[in-house]
Amino acid sequence: MRVVIIFNHPYEGSYCNAILNSVKSGLEKGGHDIDIMHLDKDEFNPVMTAEDLLAFRNKQSIDAQAIEYVKRIKAADHLIFIFPIWWELMPALMKGFIDKVIFPGELYDYRSSGYSMVTLMKNIKSTTVITTMNTPSIMYKLLYGNAIKKALIKGTLKKTGCKNVKWLSLNMVKASSKEKKVKWLEEIENRFAKLQAG
Repeated sequence: MRVVIIFNHPYEGSYCNAILNSVKSGLEKGGHDIDIMHLDKDEFNPVMTAEDLLAFRNKQSIDAQAIEYVKRIKAADHLIFIFPIWWELMPALMKGFIDKVIFPGELYDYRSSGYSMVTLMKNIKSTTVITTMNTPSIMYKLLYGNAIKKALIKGTLKKTGCKNVKWLSLNMVKASSKEKKVKWLEEIENRFAKLQAG
């Protein structure tokens, strides 16, 4: 399969980068074709300008980098999002990616009723979201309403037609032991070595 990884973390020594390396290693073992969109290294501009908003209304992106990302997504079978959860949501670059790349007329469109969407990502067979945070999972769910699940997974990915969306949430990372962090990385590598379509 062709797998596109959308990655956002500015620090190369981060646990997210360790996750990225484990995902890559697993995919390589599985013989998959890997394409990484490293939003930080690509210096992706997340800001929606007035011109971008007009382009959104006209369903025709004008951001050259966003257009290139769209082409790469349209060539993918599986998407993987990797990012930390800061203040209960994704960092600015990842939010900007959602705003400027998951674009009407490019990756989805609206039904004539206006009440739902139709996907233009029919090639995508499955999607995985991997996040890190220092908040306990029960607290994230009960106090903060599982914000990523509601905003990204349900409110963006599933709404625009991504199928078989799985969320791997690694919680309390800073407080976790070195052994637990190593075990997580091993499990992630094994998971993606066994990745299959759908």
